[in-house]
Amino acid sequence: MNRQKLSDYEVGDLINVGTVGSVYRAIDKSTGEPVALKMLLANMSKDKLVVARFEREMLVLSRLSHPHIVNYFGGGNDNGQLFYAMELSETGTLKELLETTGALSWGEAASCCRQVASALQYAHNHGIVHRDLKPSNLFLSQDGTVKLGDFGTAHDAHATDLTTQGMVVGTHGYMSPEQIRGEQPITGQADLYALGCVAYELVTGQPPFRGANFAQLMYQQLYEPPPELTELAPRTPPALIEIIMQLLEKDAANRPFNARSVQGRMNEMLSEAFPLQEPTSDDVGAGSVIDNGQLCLAQRVQRSQEMVDSRNVSWFAFGVLAVVLIVVLTAASFLAQP
Repeated sequence: MNRQKLSDYEVGDLINVGTVGSVYRAIDKSTGEPVALKMLLANMSKDKLVVARFEREMLVLSRLSHPHIVNYFGGGNDNGQLFYAMELSETGTLKELLETTGALSWGEAASCCRQVASALQYAHNHGIVHRDLKPSNLFLSQDGTVKLGDFGTAHDAHATDLTTQGMVVGTHGYMSPEQIRGEQPITGQADLYALGCVAYELVTGQPPFRGANFAQLMYQQLYEPPPELTELAPRTPPALIEIIMQLLEKDAANRPFNARSVQGRMNEMLSEAFPLQEPTSDDVGAGSVIDNGQLCLAQRVQRSQEMVDSRNVSWFAFGVLAVVLIVVLTAASFLAQP
């Protein structure tokens, strides 16, 4: 891994706080480029397992270089502070896009899934199972590129497993039945199930299972089928529905053979409906083809940013108006005093 110091970066605003780490916007002083800086929370630095997981995440990211995986720029341990730098997404995540604009068109959803499947196949080829695929871990670029991030709970087949036997790892709404049962080892089929959950949510605007609590949610994941896609998203092509439902099979053996097969089927669907541009690389698996779904996704990202900017301006104007009103009322009250 590329060892660095915190002094190599100019740390800016806080972007997000997770269970074990905080992410800040920062500037790499050597290049002047913006990055996202993830730092282990101080109260977690004494937990040996958490520290080991953070170091494992850095090692995993250092081994992965793919167009649809967040770029890793190195990290280190600076006076007990574990940190690493990664690619900064200024346009947010798929979760934020769904919250702002609602369900995607089937072409946009298929393009997302094509890109994510490409990333998953690459990771699986390197012995990495993500285990926590969900919309909030899928980052967007302005051109509609989707990138997989947050490998904090990833399983590395080439290293000692840090998960205790029977321990449940993942996010309940996107967790495969085998993860819920605590089976070991967890394979890439678990990521395919999560991809099915994500795909379902992209076309319907809601996850496939919505239990009122963890117990209900896990029961649904284990035993119940999701609501019919044809009712929630009637414009979804039958071929895409077939892929999503196969990804959501309870039995891992009934899911697609691998992520590459899912990517191929998405490519086929998109090429039949929209023209695909030529790949920019000889590596077909790099996912470098551009489809009309991705172009539409880029337009949706732009609309989402405009909506967010508009809201921010509105809140700023409201804040200014509130301050002016307080000043006026205070002055009036002062002048009214005898």
